[in-house]
Amino acid sequence: MTAPDSNQCKRRFKFILPSYLLISSILLFALPLGAQVADSERPIPVLTGNAGYFTNIEGGHAELNPQISPVLLAPIGDHWLVEARGEFEGDFERPDDGGAYAGKVSKELDYVQLDYIANPYLTVTAGRFLTPFNMYNERLYPIWIRKLPLDPLIFSIGTGSSDGIMFRGGFPVNSKFELNYATYFSSQAGPDAIESDRTAGGRLGFFLPNHRLEAGFSWRKELQDERTNAFGFYSSWQPQVLPLNLRSEYSRSDDGSGYWITAAYMLGQVPFWHGTLRHTEIVGGLQQFFIGESTEADSAEDEEYDLPEANTRQADFGLNYYIRDGLKLTGSYSRQFSSDGNANLWSMGIAYRFALPLGPSGSD
Repeated sequence: MTAPDSNQCKRRFKFILPSYLLISSILLFALPLGAQVADSERPIPVLTGNAGYFTNIEGGHAELNPQISPVLLAPIGDHWLVEARGEFEGDFERPDDGGAYAGKVSKELDYVQLDYIANPYLTVTAGRFLTPFNMYNERLYPIWIRKLPLDPLIFSIGTGSSDGIMFRGGFPVNSKFELNYATYFSSQAGPDAIESDRTAGGRLGFFLPNHRLEAGFSWRKELQDERTNAFGFYSSWQPQVLPLNLRSEYSRSDDGSGYWITAAYMLGQVPFWHGTLRHTEIVGGLQQFFIGESTEADSAEDEEYDLPEANTRQADFGLNYYIRDGLKLTGSYSRQFSSDGNANLWSMGIAYRFALPLGPSGSD
């Protein structure tokens, strides 16, 4: 892909930033209006999603990262739902010789799918959907949900989007034990914006509601080219006695393997500065990546989230301040150790979730 010239990049950045700020301001005022919509027996479409603006600094080199990710939810009757999510993300850097920030805007269609809710235990999905591998890709990726601004080192292993059909659901075995599952088949597709591989795989997990503990196993089989395999494990625990959230993942493929662990603690139980600290969350994490049989830079499954090219260890420290529901200030510091060189990684920014009804309230 040919990089845009400097003048084009400057014009694009000057247009995107004011437009982003304008859109964010409109949404900030629109959200309270949407919240006043009364409950309705008739399902209506909803436009939701998130927007954010971040500054990332690696080894003293700064990058501006505005992004917006709209999500459309369009129910059809009681059993059908259309879902779609797009992503627009800018990466702007200052040239080595100085001057204005310049870069490119990437566009992705993360999913556009049709869901049929057959019964409480089965949902059938057709179209383009998020690959159900471990939990980060489906549950934690949105910037207003994740605890640390930067993606894990192993994010691209097994994840991404798939084009095909998926079956998923869950059911209680008894009052103390629940199972959940997902299985899918994906066909090969292009161009880049809707690219996917011919694969099959799934996920099987369990949940202990009394202990607020969930864990599971994922797998992915490539049905083309070298027919490689990927598998992973995940866990999530929220103790009853503490406002603590512990999450972890392990993934392995021919491209590499690794893990991440995070602990996020809300400071609401601290006996002083309660008005401020009850909105504040501290985060700590460890992660590590080991290179696999394929060491080429483009061997990662998603070009936007390349795996490291060398064995890497990383310690993470984060701070989140929730101004109100759906709006937070976030920042993190990471120290990365690698055979390619050690580095300090800083990230700070704002993340916002919006939700707007697209139809009138009231029942038929």
